[in-house]
Amino acid sequence: MDEIIRAAGALLGRPLRDPVDLGGSSRSTVLRCRTATGDSVIVKAFADEPAALRAYTGEAAGLSLGLAGPELLAADVERRLLVMADLGDAPTLADLLLGTDPKAAERGLLEWARGLGRLAARSVPWRAEFAALWQRHGQGLPSWEDEPWQRQNADAFLGLLTECGLTAPPGLAEELAAVGTADGERYPGFTPGDTCPDNNLITPRGLRLLDFEASGYQSVFLTAAYCRMPFSSCWCVYRLPADLARRTEEAYRAEVVTRYPDLAEEALWQAGMARAAVVWTVDSTLHLLRRALPEDGPMHRTRPVPTRRQVLRHRWTSALRLPGHPAFTATVRLLLSELAAGWDAPELPGYPAFRARPAA
Repeated sequence: MDEIIRAAGALLGRPLRDPVDLGGSSRSTVLRCRTATGDSVIVKAFADEPAALRAYTGEAAGLSLGLAGPELLAADVERRLLVMADLGDAPTLADLLLGTDPKAAERGLLEWARGLGRLAARSVPWRAEFAALWQRHGQGLPSWEDEPWQRQNADAFLGLLTECGLTAPPGLAEELAAVGTADGERYPGFTPGDTCPDNNLITPRGLRLLDFEASGYQSVFLTAAYCRMPFSSCWCVYRLPADLARRTEEAYRAEVVTRYPDLAEEALWQAGMARAAVVWTVDSTLHLLRRALPEDGPMHRTRPVPTRRQVLRHRWTSALRLPGHPAFTATVRLLLSELAAGWDAPELPGYPAFRARPAA
């Protein structure tokens, strides 16, 4: 930690002191430090392994783009070290959704959706600039949009079914290949990557986004699906009230339509949302199923949230209603009947902040 503080102070041109560990991850160390004048900054130092190298590049390039997130004050490519402005201790969207104030949670959720939609819409002309920034901060790894992660997930999903002793329904491989990345080419928008509730501060000045480690351009439908599912790849997963879920999705859609007017067409929007739901349901299954099969466990180590089995069953049940993907629908029906039938886990509950309202 001392070495990180000295290097960050030298990079910033001001000595730093009084570090507070904000709890990073296996990829990074995150510290809040004071300057001699009493101001605070955030220092983020990344490890030397592939996932951390890509995370550094994503964070540095995404913040350097300057469209969202804290101001990037200094960056050291060789040391994989960033110094950024401190956004303070405002509540996160997760704090509000897991709290007891439904009005504050509703305002935060809609502000989150509008903010992500505005970011996606205004970012479209800056795609080449982001690519240049990725190269400038690059650690020799491709960006997420250059990594065929959806195709890799599709192949891994087919392998996982075999591993579980299940036979993939006819046509599944073709359906998974068809969801592909076409929407990313037709309707790209910038995203911090991890737009889960704990990475979004709800401040008096509005939404402030954190964690740009997976930043890049992707289909706006993949971000919109976070409104509908909700929070496609996150730990903070409960059910939203049906009316609020619709309003959240429409808040995001209203912003991206300003850049992509044809997304106002209902059939086009619903087809794109269905493809995105397939992508994220496959992703959730890959990340959770192997741990959920032998035993259940919570989605977060310290927060009182639902379990992996609850979330998986909810994702699979929701996917039964997806139009235009009969082989995938047959697959989730198989997962529910063959794997989840014996799970002694209650139905996924609604978010604590909205417990008095019926959930979707």
